[in-house]
Amino acid sequence: MSEKLEKFERLAEKRVTDAIKKMRLIGNLSNKHNYEYTDEHVKQIIDALENELRLLKSRFKEEKISEKPAFSFKRQ
Repeated sequence: MSEKLEKFERLAEKRVTDAIKKMRLIGNLSNKHNYEYTDEHVKQIIDALENELRLLKSRFKEEKISEKPAFSFKRQ
């Protein structure tokens, strides 16, 4: 196995595991006993995560899309 492939697999396993853990932490915010939120909050969080996943997919397809790394709630 090539050195670049080994490096890719090692880093991908760690980073994907970390991303899954972070997504589960976001899921913990759904506990209404500890937090208060609106349907609009939920929609914005899910939209941001889905958009980031679309960006990730496009990068592996070598399509260039502008990236906006920060998330914040849109105030109405």
